[in-house]
Amino acid sequence: MPYESSDRILLGNQRETRISHFRAWVLVLVPLLAILFQLYVPLYFKFLSYLEIPLLVTIYFAMMRRSQMGGMMIGMLLGLAEDSLSRNPLGMFGICRTLVGYLAASIALRIDVEHPLIRLIVNFAFFWFDQFLLWVLERALLHLPTIFDVKQAMILGFLNAVVGVALFHFLDRLKSRM
Repeated sequence: MPYESSDRILLGNQRETRISHFRAWVLVLVPLLAILFQLYVPLYFKFLSYLEIPLLVTIYFAMMRRSQMGGMMIGMLLGLAEDSLSRNPLGMFGICRTLVGYLAASIALRIDVEHPLIRLIVNFAFFWFDQFLLWVLERALLHLPTIFDVKQAMILGFLNAVVGVALFHFLDRLKSRM
């Protein structure tokens, strides 16, 4: 019987530890559509402004590629793109999304991130982490008197987690078959 690492939990077989591959157009088009969604959809549909699609795309690609450097790169690129198109100071989303990408890839190395319940929990946790880190950066770096609304973060975290599970199911279909 081969040696199994006790560092990994919830990994049953080799299929679950496999790195997912995507065509180049998927790696370019999906993040671009996520940024465009974040920029334009809330202008016309205010009720969709709670969705953090670039964050969810960062989490997905970081977890599926299982590369901490790749997760950091996708998070940095999406975060800086979102910063440059928003009213936020440059770097706020970039810092948060870079950390989320790194941590999502790190988690994917340890647990099975293919299961919908795990994806729901991970999306919820990273939404919370992202919002909390944004709040900390606004308070510490910008000296803004912002308030972290826990109740609102719980509700929005759950909504983003549910949308994330559905989005991940769709993005799973875009994986390259090798």
